Amino acid sequence: MSKSTKRTFFQKLKRIMMYLVLANLLYIFLTKWINPPVTTIMIGSLFQGYGLKRDYIDAEEMGNNAKLAVICAEDQLFPDHNGFDFDAIKKAMKYNDNPKHKKLKGASTISQQTAKNVFLWNGRNWIRKGLEVYHTFLIELIWRKKRILETYLNVAEMGKGVFGIQAASRYYYNKDASKLTKSEAAWIASILPNPKVWDIKKPSSSLQRKHNWILKQMNNLEDDPEIAALIKN
Repeated sequence: MSKSTKRTFFQKLKRIMMYLVLANLLYIFLTKWINPPVTTIMIGSLFQGYGLKRDYIDAEEMGNNAKLAVICAEDQLFPDHNGFDFDAIKKAMKYNDNPKHKKLKGASTISQQTAKNVFLWNGRNWIRKGLEVYHTFLIELIWRKKRILETYLNVAEMGKGVFGIQAASRYYYNKDASKLTKSEAAWIASILPNPKVWDIKKPSSSLQRKHNWILKQMNNLEDDPEIAALIKN
């Protein structure tokens, strides 16, 4: 390949990369107001044969209990951090470095999980993690907390082929998300880390303990002023 051909190739590649970055930034800005039409994780659910149950709703239709439950279960420092909980990351790294621990421990915030769910795919490789950091930084900057929480509750997988709090509420309790009791919201939040394995219709003893813990946290934190400001309609 001649020098001129190489130069032309790399110029085209650079231009393509620039267009991709610009398109990505545009999509991030658009999804501040518009829900993502579909995500790679939703497409994966279809290919795996789980189907796709989804019903996007506005934050005002979600009810306070659902919002409070996921914050208590997944990220109690959500109102305070800038997208990353560095203390939790350090603890997870120390835990995962111990060869006695066969199951890896995560430290993803709600912001990181939202970035992954909307823009990326499931997985643990460093490329995906790097992209997750990039997207988390941008949605914290562009969307802000209330939009991140609303989007998370609309796109998170909450059962086999069940995405979002409204679809989950309908699937498990045959009611709208706004009507969920504290206990019902805590049950749905309890399966968020592993919704394809844990089943609230047939809860294990460990899942029952987790539900009880989330419910206790909800009672303790519902009057926290920063959390209350985030979840109120």
